[in-house]
Amino acid sequence: MPNKKTVKPQNAISMLKSDHSNVKELFDKFEAANGAASKRKLVSEAVQELKVHATVEEELFYPALRQQMEDEEGLLDEADEEHHVAKLLIAELEQMQGDEDHWEAKFKVLAESIRHHIKEEEGELFPEAKKTDIDFVLLGERMAERKAKLMSEGVPPDFESKMIAKCGLRGESPAKMVQESLDVPLKAA
Repeated sequence: MPNKKTVKPQNAISMLKSDHSNVKELFDKFEAANGAASKRKLVSEAVQELKVHATVEEELFYPALRQQMEDEEGLLDEADEEHHVAKLLIAELEQMQGDEDHWEAKFKVLAESIRHHIKEEEGELFPEAKKTDIDFVLLGERMAERKAKLMSEGVPPDFESKMIAKCGLRGESPAKMVQESLDVPLKAA
């Protein structure tokens, strides 16, 4: 008889918290990294993690909460908007090579935005979710299956990535474009 390994099902919230820890660790490594190649590798890893995580949340976790949770504070709407902003930054980063002027700044802004999102999700949304009758173990099993599929097959293009692919990057910073021609008022000597 074959020896089957039994994998303990993971609670959906525990799975998301684990993802959060992984991506925060990648952000920390990026901030400590030296060298363009290592930074590009960390950005690539973080982007992949975030795309899979967001897709699983948007397809399974958030819809389950919307169905079962009173959300008078609008936490889920805010989470949707935070995902939208993150996915725009991710789509732009995916169009970049890593040697552009704003590449590193763009990733740092993404990291700040995600850290804020994680803080709100773990501090406000998850406690409210736990008050529902959702079976988070069964939901976690579905999420784990979807996550595995996304990791093996890739994340399908979302609205934000299609938009950035069509429109392109914004180009030079508006402030940089004007700086040479601006007549800056200076204090009198």
